[in-house]
Amino acid sequence: MSKHGKVLVAMSGGIDSTVTALMLHEQGYEVVGITMKTWDYASAGSSKKETGCCNLDSFNDARAAAVHHGFPHFVLDIRDEFGDFVINNFVDEYIAGRTPNPCVLCNTHIKWRALMKRADAMDCDFIATGHYGQIRRHDNGRMVISKGIDETKDQSYVLWGIQQDVLSRTLLPLGKYRKTEIRQMAFDFGYPELAKKAESYEICFVPDNDYRGFLKRKVDGLEERVNGGNFVLADGTIVGKHKGYPFYTIGQRKGLDIALGRPVFVTEIIPETNTVVLGNEDELRKNEMFVSGLNMGKYETITDGFEAITKIRYKDPGALSTLYNEDGKVKVNFFEDVKGIAPGQSAVFYEGDDVIGGGIIQRGPITL
Repeated sequence: MSKHGKVLVAMSGGIDSTVTALMLHEQGYEVVGITMKTWDYASAGSSKKETGCCNLDSFNDARAAAVHHGFPHFVLDIRDEFGDFVINNFVDEYIAGRTPNPCVLCNTHIKWRALMKRADAMDCDFIATGHYGQIRRHDNGRMVISKGIDETKDQSYVLWGIQQDVLSRTLLPLGKYRKTEIRQMAFDFGYPELAKKAESYEICFVPDNDYRGFLKRKVDGLEERVNGGNFVLADGTIVGKHKGYPFYTIGQRKGLDIALGRPVFVTEIIPETNTVVLGNEDELRKNEMFVSGLNMGKYETITDGFEAITKIRYKDPGALSTLYNEDGKVKVNFFEDVKGIAPGQSAVFYEGDDVIGGGIIQRGPITL
């Protein structure tokens, strides 16, 4: 019997998940490593080799670490589960004129649930990942995700959707460390090359970061169907033609291929008419939005007028706001205008370092 119980650790072969597994093993947990294959690029027609979390080298690196330290390791093929849900949603969101965050969806609906299902089958008490965040039980009995101490690596924003029953059995051991300390641990464990390994920020199924090319490969005839829509200004004035509304995102400035004599940004996407609205930077600023698809964290509900820091994207520092319940959604009123609210992205509400909850930003009323 182990000192602390049996834990199923998601191991990608990268530094963070490897150190997570070795740290827990050293602390006396009975560790089982598992590497999840989520995607293969051949099915998308990409010429890129598999990279990041889905390549054979990563599987071998994870297995080698497990074997060397004497705990079992398995590869779990979840391509069907992942593809049907995460990738189809990714495509559908862009076609609907929104900007999705597939990592949030994957964490919420695929990875954690897949881990929990296999943890139960193997009689594991816990699951663990290499995310930088912290989990604790609040005085009210609810599980709370809070920021990792390394603000430059904190990943609490992408974990808002994990539900209470899963959080109660999740370990995030890296949340109490800085990335520099994790690199040193990898070196001390005898993995100097891993300690120097570069970070990967790509979406795993879009390895070249070319989401437009990915959409074209996934949706037959998309390019021909949407090419030639109108670029317009806020007053409806047509100023040019674009390559198709799914290929633009709110706040985009580069790659518009239009010259108006001043910098312009995408301020609105209207899929119903294949219209992309352009404006100056000030027109990107708004002080209100609606959020749906809520998952509550620290508190089961929020009272109207609750003050919170709201983040509207991963690297957003957050802005002071007031939250109101409205028809199953949360209305967010910002104290000061925020720039680039993008429908489809996650909004995450914080009280200090604690995640109160989160949801998906909804489209506002069409202005044209």
